[in-house]
Amino acid sequence: MWSRQTSGSSRPASRRPPTTGQNKPRTAQSRPWTGQSRVSTARPQTSASTRHEGSFVIAVLEGRGVGREVGLAALDKDIGRVVLVQLSDCQTYVKTLHQMHLHKPSLVLVPDTFLSMAAIGSSGKRATSTSLLVEFIREEFPDTQLEPISRKYWNETSGLEFIQQLCVEDEERAGTILAVSSKYYVLSACSALFKYAEIRQNTRFSAGSLRIKYSPVDGTMMIDPESAKNLELVGNMSHRKSYHSVFGILNHTYTAMAARLLRVNILAPITVQTSIDARLDVVEELVQDEDLFNEVRSALKTLNSMDFDKLIATLAASETILTNSAKAASNRVTQMLNLRNAVRNLPLLQKSLENTKSQLLRIIRDMLLDERLEKIDSLIRASLNEDTAPTKHGIAAVNARVYAVKANHNRLLDVARETYKENVGDIYSLCNALTQTHEIPLTLFYQESGFVFSMKKTDLEGELPKGFINVTLKKGKWQFSSMELKKMNARMQDALDETLILSDKIIQDLVTEILVNVGALYKASEAVALVDMLWSFSHSAIMRNYVRPEFTGTLAVKSGRHPVLETVQSAGTLVPNDIYCDDSSSFQIIQGPNMSGKSTYLRQVGLLSVMAMCGSFVPAEYASFRIHDALLTRLSNDDDLEKNLSTFASEMATSAMILGLATERSLILVDELGRGTSPREGIGISHAIAEGLIEQKCFVFFATHFAELSTTLSRQPSVVNLHLAVQRTRQSASNFGMLFQYKIVDGAPEETTHYGLELARLADLPIDVLTEASRVSKHLTELQTRHQAQSDSSKIAMRRKALLKLRTNLTQAFEHSALPDEELLAYIGRFQADITKVFLYSTDTD
Repeated sequence: MWSRQTSGSSRPASRRPPTTGQNKPRTAQSRPWTGQSRVSTARPQTSASTRHEGSFVIAVLEGRGVGREVGLAALDKDIGRVVLVQLSDCQTYVKTLHQMHLHKPSLVLVPDTFLSMAAIGSSGKRATSTSLLVEFIREEFPDTQLEPISRKYWNETSGLEFIQQLCVEDEERAGTILAVSSKYYVLSACSALFKYAEIRQNTRFSAGSLRIKYSPVDGTMMIDPESAKNLELVGNMSHRKSYHSVFGILNHTYTAMAARLLRVNILAPITVQTSIDARLDVVEELVQDEDLFNEVRSALKTLNSMDFDKLIATLAASETILTNSAKAASNRVTQMLNLRNAVRNLPLLQKSLENTKSQLLRIIRDMLLDERLEKIDSLIRASLNEDTAPTKHGIAAVNARVYAVKANHNRLLDVARETYKENVGDIYSLCNALTQTHEIPLTLFYQESGFVFSMKKTDLEGELPKGFINVTLKKGKWQFSSMELKKMNARMQDALDETLILSDKIIQDLVTEILVNVGALYKASEAVALVDMLWSFSHSAIMRNYVRPEFTGTLAVKSGRHPVLETVQSAGTLVPNDIYCDDSSSFQIIQGPNMSGKSTYLRQVGLLSVMAMCGSFVPAEYASFRIHDALLTRLSNDDDLEKNLSTFASEMATSAMILGLATERSLILVDELGRGTSPREGIGISHAIAEGLIEQKCFVFFATHFAELSTTLSRQPSVVNLHLAVQRTRQSASNFGMLFQYKIVDGAPEETTHYGLELARLADLPIDVLTEASRVSKHLTELQTRHQAQSDSSKIAMRRKALLKLRTNLTQAFEHSALPDEELLAYIGRFQADITKVFLYSTDTD
């Protein structure tokens, strides 16, 4: 056993009771103070509050061709889930790493041919990679072990046989087998994965007991791992245990399955609009119907701290090399009791959904009405006692396992239980006899090793009688034992082990019958997880006044709020901002001084889009979004020491990834690109990358300090300029002369180059110097403005922007307008008049 040493302070002798020579007491060491030691003032801890990460074993196989085809098979044996993915990746393997982040690995399996053994002296050998993919995995998951698996276990045929044998019998089985039957790399990875589970983990799964799914890549939005980290989607960058992340503010789930589902949806939001709308319908109904909201919450509370997937997987798994262990038998009995309670409470949730209007909730209700669940409930009722409820600690938890199986199932079990009962009775009789003999108030306290005597510290006067040993002080009570009690504990433990092993045989027979209908349990688990997650969305919407988003192809948000920042700042202090981006304004340059709010605005755009595509309401007065296939960002300007990259090299690596993955449907956030090199080179690189993104026609929010980009990119019809408003004030000891309003405003800053003049004025420079500086600056600005106005290319750019805006607005009106025909015609007429004015102006200036 692992032991932990702690340094405890010595106690005065007066605090120890008088003892005999054979019973020297020792004071129990207190647990070191940690972050979990203090009482939480946040929401109560539930099973869903704990993060279920680092539990997957992932087998990865890469093709040797130039196409970079990668197959992944991920197994979480604790919850009986297997995820299969095969994809074509780019040179940075960002898609593969993204999938691995969705299923956080505790161990990564790779073919031994991917690693070569390099001798390092007499100390042994060290594996060095011969695969670029392995190097990227090591960099991305430095604390995760990589284990080479013999190439003979990566077998396509064996992988398909494993899937056919272990995949649960449900309506998705045929589709899963059909989808993977031609995927060589994922089948080979699957073969190695299950071989590893058998040989190294000593685990074998029952036939038809695993939920195996092929996960297509094109059904979700791709968010690269660095973007997920910088946007703080599932974790806070400053404090790992902080709830200040998107996952933290949305996670009010009761079940562990829903918490896992929420995490996956945040990291990979769905891109099917009908599915998103169905989720939003459920959230809207829960928000508007208070009775339904409360009924669903009451039903979910009965399932609190339950994990269906873990229960099913624990019961379905068995040891490859059988061991007759009482501890394993005890765990199986406990899991069966938990499964009984879970199945028994499902009708409460189903009943709460009887009168729902949304289609998705009706589908969930029908999933919970599966008649196979009633069969499972009947099987459990026939074998287990109704009045035994599992508890976590103490003799009550032991008794629940001992008497879990009904009487008369096995005569030997009945005899073993009677023996156990007599042994426990003898221990209580011993306690009563010692209490009367020594006239001290003894009680019994059950530990994992058996019973010990217990007595309040204040009840002991003088010395302990002779015969007591192992004296300790815990929480104001003396605990001790005796040789006779230890002998009785040993006899009781033998009877207990025999009882649990005999009960386990009955439990295993019951599991075999249940596994015939295990598909119904997995389906019920998915139904509970989905309704729990959507209830959590509605809870957040009610608490923080969120609104339902629309999906119209245009990104338009009125008075949007940063979802995480508003939970940190005091009420009413957060400044809301509008967002508008469509095909005619797809590239938005955002300027402003440092600390004005550019980075916060960019993150707000990304976070609101992620929340909406998950099916959640968003913090705004109105919100319309476009469905994106990828969210790609360049937000950090730090050096990457682990990858030996400077700021500029890191910028270029991320920019190359963005240019390689960006499509017309992508959302891209770039914050201060080109700051890691000289200003001239930074402007040139930023301009070239911006033109590449403009050609892709994706939605881009480009924050920069390079004011020259407003000029160099002005001829692109889809470029618009925005800036964060700043108000100048008188400099004082507590104010350096600028008041940040954190409000986004149309156009480039009117006096972008004049911030230095204002600071110079506050520094009390001579009046004549300031006057001359202002005159020259104003003259140069007028010359540049006049040149732009007389430029033929500027006039052409103005006309192109007008035409693009006309086309975009007409398309929006045709596809998404809900106005009556007369009002729609009037709107088109007004817009046509505005466009005509633009053309007349550009013609008059020729």
